[in-house]
Amino acid sequence: MPFSPYLYFSRDEWARLRASTPLTLSEDDVNEIKGLNEELSLDEVATIYLPLSRLLNLYVGKAQELFRVTDTFLGQTGKKVPFVIGIAGSVAVGKSTTARLLQALLSRWSNHPRVDLITTDGFLYPNAVLEKRGLMRRKGFPESYDQRALLKFVADVKSGREEVTAPVYSHLTYDIVPDERVVVRQPDILILEGLNVLQRNDGPSRVFVSDFFDFSIYVDASVENLKTWYVERFFKLRETAFQDEDSYFHHFAELPEDEARRIAGDLWLSINQRNLKENIAPTRERASLILQKASQHRVQSVRLRRL
Repeated sequence: MPFSPYLYFSRDEWARLRASTPLTLSEDDVNEIKGLNEELSLDEVATIYLPLSRLLNLYVGKAQELFRVTDTFLGQTGKKVPFVIGIAGSVAVGKSTTARLLQALLSRWSNHPRVDLITTDGFLYPNAVLEKRGLMRRKGFPESYDQRALLKFVADVKSGREEVTAPVYSHLTYDIVPDERVVVRQPDILILEGLNVLQRNDGPSRVFVSDFFDFSIYVDASVENLKTWYVERFFKLRETAFQDEDSYFHHFAELPEDEARRIAGDLWLSINQRNLKENIAPTRERASLILQKASQHRVQSVRLRRL
């Protein structure tokens, strides 16, 4: 049997690692956190995400001790350095829900109450730039991001700067919001969620966003499930966000159902599945932990990288 750098846990094995960690979220909290077409129950939170929260709390505690020891060794009073968690995975896999859920759970631990969440969508180039470069049909691919700005943002956060800002992205207008920034002020933990946060490109840079991560998570699922979830979400959006006349995708709301289903399938196959296979899935084995989902977004197994 080939050696694996990961420890494997079935759903039941992982659930036992919760120990006595209390469930601090209510059903209403979970309903607010979950994505548009995702199933997320309190049982799923208790079984999968509470053990993960406990593990991350232990990691953060040890990292905080290491920072203090290093400061003592260097004879200096160091700046507060956030613990940075990267979350990667395909479109429609539920990365955003995972990120919001971990933010909520981790902020309830006493030693790291301030947990900020940033998505890499804000570092996409504005549509005007993408159109000029012929990249609108490759939005979400690595070349559609301002990688230099993203790298500088994470490096500044990790260096302990008192205030760092990031651009804001609107899913309604499908574009960067001009002159709007989100401010990060030395949180205890920063969660960075995005498609390609674990990627290492072939360019001249020898420094990558993932170099600044203290822990990383890849949310995984079969291509078949991902396509199903993507199409289901597309139809949910037709009934909700796409109905807004200001929505970039408003024209999809009035299409006949068969035509809408055809377009959703084409968008998945030509853009999202291609990006998954070419750029996202190859980064999976770089993650500290892999959540493997089955149907209904139910995590069936967990892989934790060996130390």
